Amino acid sequence: MDTVDYESLPEGVSPAVHMLAGASAGFMEHSIMYPVDCVKTRLQCIRPSGGQRYLSVSDGLYRLLRQEGFFKSFRGIGAVVAGAGPAHALYFALYEQLKKRFSSPTDSNHLLHAFSGASATLVHDAIMTPTDAVKQRLQMFNSPYHTSWDCVVRVLRTEGISALYRAYFTQLSTNIPFQSCHFMVYEFLQDKLNPTRTYLPWTHIVCGGLAGSIAAAITTPMDVCKTILNTQPQAVVGGILTTSQKAEKPKLIRGFLSACHFVIKTHGAGGLFLGLNARVLATLPSTAISWSVYEYFKWVLVHGVEHSSTNVRPTIPSSVAMESQPPGSF
Repeated sequence: MDTVDYESLPEGVSPAVHMLAGASAGFMEHSIMYPVDCVKTRLQCIRPSGGQRYLSVSDGLYRLLRQEGFFKSFRGIGAVVAGAGPAHALYFALYEQLKKRFSSPTDSNHLLHAFSGASATLVHDAIMTPTDAVKQRLQMFNSPYHTSWDCVVRVLRTEGISALYRAYFTQLSTNIPFQSCHFMVYEFLQDKLNPTRTYLPWTHIVCGGLAGSIAAAITTPMDVCKTILNTQPQAVVGGILTTSQKAEKPKLIRGFLSACHFVIKTHGAGGLFLGLNARVLATLPSTAISWSVYEYFKWVLVHGVEHSSTNVRPTIPSSVAMESQPPGSF
């Protein structure tokens, strides 16, 4: 395979290429491991419904597919399809622009990668927080919502838009350290395995998978709290509440510290790591796929620019292949 330096891109290009590549990567990343993500949500739920407390990832997948069927394991995917594309498009584009503007050709850029990832997360999470809220409510066993749109309409009518953003700051507390760690590890591993920064697919798969799994393990406690905040409204604290649970009238958990206290009180410190294996198992292939798809799109689009500059018909329209630049994250 030719080793093409696709990091050195034409001047004056717009962020459109990164947005296209990022949107494609985001969709692939979230879709392929969606059933595992569903199991993770149920493992992290404090009040499972109808005996739906899974013992492990494999137990959860087996019972989910056997009792509810393959298609039910994708409940809520509509919200992800609607949100992940624009969220990842803006995320990758902003990350690349910050990285391009402030990177140094001589000094180490690891802190810059962390800063760029954290900054891009602010925009990404503004879109993905309501997306995750809808997705996780639909993922619960016996969810009262029929579709993503039905969930949005009913939540807005009964709880207001604030319910969709209840976990925003908790999600930031999860994703900023996640993305900072994710980018730093990915770029560090790329420096070691692919110092020339040519297009080597296996390095993007390995580096992306390892970076994502390490970041996922570290940020599991924050992810548990986010799930608690997203799945607690009215009758969906882990599914349909039983009569005794309704009688308890649990207080609404309003923030990260409140959720953290609730988890420790009910499950001990170990409760903060509920769903750890499922989170890592879902994230490792997801980030490997995300990076490989993103880097592939960049390589293809840069090839289009090169072909058009030598009067060779590009593999894609030259109007699309106008830009591309350093790597991104999921």
